[in-house]
Amino acid sequence: MQQETRIAPSILSADFANLGAEVRAITEAGADYVHVDVMDGHFVPNLTIGPGVVKALRPHSALTFDVHLMISPVDIFVPAFAEAGADIITVHPEAGPHVHRTLQLIKTLGKKAGISLNPGTPVEAVDPVLDLLDLVLVMSVNPGFGGQAFIPGVLRKIEALRRRIDDSGRDIDLEVDGGINAETARDAVAAGADVLVAGTATFQGGASAYAENIRTLRGGS
Repeated sequence: MQQETRIAPSILSADFANLGAEVRAITEAGADYVHVDVMDGHFVPNLTIGPGVVKALRPHSALTFDVHLMISPVDIFVPAFAEAGADIITVHPEAGPHVHRTLQLIKTLGKKAGISLNPGTPVEAVDPVLDLLDLVLVMSVNPGFGGQAFIPGVLRKIEALRRRIDDSGRDIDLEVDGGINAETARDAVAAGADVLVAGTATFQGGASAYAENIRTLRGGS
């Protein structure tokens, strides 16, 4: 069943010189999750942060740390991010030879497990591992950079995943990441998403604007 819309600001769009303050600010502004995009310059064409930054940020917020690993091979890094303070660890099926084993590893570390589907990854990729999942992340852009435009065709994928999740009877977040703004947020929620990752749309305008930005994304005025 689709849950209340939750907002997960992506710190990829935050002020990297003041990340601790930025995480505190989005926490105070009413964010639900802190979304951490981890990129290795190999699996995706960008470099971001490692587990040391997650560990440094952990004391700044009690919110769920939603850590999206866009790295390959991924298994060797999962324990480090778990130890650093990740609450949800999301991986791509293409990031290792045995995604079922990777998800099992995340669960054995006491963390929630997610799988991320790129625009070119079929919905069917979730079917063999649905029983291990706490989150399905739909990429509505090709991963690697913030500020890209939402790919409208992804809405059909969100609808198909909503049906799969509801049919499973399991409590699984359906998250969407990429090009989320006030308009695309409404479209994604209407298609069945219940967690929205938003970088630029959250962090624009500085800390004094974050609460209103989050309220707008959530569907408020």
